[in-house]
Amino acid sequence: MQISKRAGLGLALACLTGSTMIEPATAADKASLFKVVTAKDEIVIGLSDAELAQMDGNAGGIAKALVAKGSLSAWRYAVRKADNGELEMAPLHKIGLISTESLRVEPYPTTLKVLPIDESKK
Repeated sequence: MQISKRAGLGLALACLTGSTMIEPATAADKASLFKVVTAKDEIVIGLSDAELAQMDGNAGGIAKALVAKGSLSAWRYAVRKADNGELEMAPLHKIGLISTESLRVEPYPTTLKVLPIDESKK
């Protein structure tokens, strides 16, 4: 079976496009996700690139900022279904974190689309 040049090019383009559809949460979405674990529960938070840059750009920096300040505001993220039926990570509401000894902050990788933080909804 022979494939025409046009069909082959279309197939190659579809493969390239498909491989870029699944990106890590910190890609060009302008929000980075982290899991915050306490003795009671765990939640997923999102920080804008500007907020994250003020905290050394990683989970350790977030933990340091939380300990130094005693509290921190962040957007809580949750999975929701988009209008097209696909699942995505979306900002739910702004929350406050209080520093405790039994706290862990770690990156939260996801293959879902991560919606950016809309600062006008504060």
